[in-house]
Amino acid sequence: MADQSYKQWPFFDDAHRDLAQGIDDWAVSELQWLAEDGHDDVDSSCKKLVKQLGEGGWLKNSVPAVAGGNYPSLDVRSLCLSRQHLAYHSGLADFAFAMQGLGSGPISLFADPAIQQRYLPGVAKGKLIAAFALSEPNAGSDVAAMITEAVADGDDYILNGCKTWISNGGIADFYTVFARTNEAPGAKGISCFVVDADTPGFSITERIDVIAPHPLATLSFEDCRIPKSQLIGQQGKGFGIAMATLDVFRSTVGAAALGFARRALDEAGKHTTQREIFGGKLSDLAITQSSLGEMALDIDTSALLIYRSAWTKDTLGSRVTREAAMAKFYATEAAQRVIDQALQLHGGFGVVTGNMVESLYREIRALRIYEGASEVQKVIMGQQALREFDS
Repeated sequence: MADQSYKQWPFFDDAHRDLAQGIDDWAVSELQWLAEDGHDDVDSSCKKLVKQLGEGGWLKNSVPAVAGGNYPSLDVRSLCLSRQHLAYHSGLADFAFAMQGLGSGPISLFADPAIQQRYLPGVAKGKLIAAFALSEPNAGSDVAAMITEAVADGDDYILNGCKTWISNGGIADFYTVFARTNEAPGAKGISCFVVDADTPGFSITERIDVIAPHPLATLSFEDCRIPKSQLIGQQGKGFGIAMATLDVFRSTVGAAALGFARRALDEAGKHTTQREIFGGKLSDLAITQSSLGEMALDIDTSALLIYRSAWTKDTLGSRVTREAAMAKFYATEAAQRVIDQALQLHGGFGVVTGNMVESLYREIRALRIYEGASEVQKVIMGQQALREFDS
């Protein structure tokens, strides 16, 4: 990564700087195999990556200290730095890391100690793979429209319904599942549960192929019986659990986009300083310098928004709905621009399969959709701005 100056920003302490350097060095030495065979069998590759990340100690940042983590609560700056550096080297490695945190996030933030001890140590060691099951065929951006239902029956709940676009679907050992318990209509009647992958009545009905391959599936629950002890937090509080979890992890989506963008700028810099054109180097042209300058500006702006949001969450402990929405929106949209410019500077080479910028072009697109599409983030930002006028 050419520009390392961000490490000296006051958002970070020495432990964060050591983490950034350590995970970057680890990625260089341990992820070479991905370039050769990492996408031949995506399921196996993700399982191997989770195991590697656990053995390397990096997944300790995905859980709180009570389960073997490095901090008393989830440290968003550590999550963001990890995702930024992993994404710089491999989109699949970033995915494997990110889903351990997001999939177990409701447990880290809201579950009772018994559930935490049952699942989180395995997450931290890379021995259990986690997944976050919120979206449904007709309830993506509109979470309150979900129809998957959990009905109390004695000491159990019985789940019926469908979830889709679920990352790690098909390889996860457990899923944090959101379902309607109907205390009230809309968002107020949703609860959160842990469902083990081997629970009778649970099945994978479809595997979904996307342009940047990773495990993605549709889940089905048919009279799926789970103990009431698998409830996370309080019944009827699931919507708040989901939103609070996304408050933590949306900034990290921006950080992954930042990692992709930094790699694109580095690739563009190397290419333009080597590519001969019109009797000189491509980098000699003013239009090239202008493009590189815009890319660098987008990257620094994204980084400032991301680490402001992460620092605010870590140090002030307050909700960062506004800050996280800004970070996620700007960084993902900016990364799309940066990568597109990098591809353009590569010319025909940029669209050749196997070229790094071609891979980045496919990797970045989904980040503008998942964990709240860009359009949703704009609405959130607008709502938060209006609160300032109402107060």
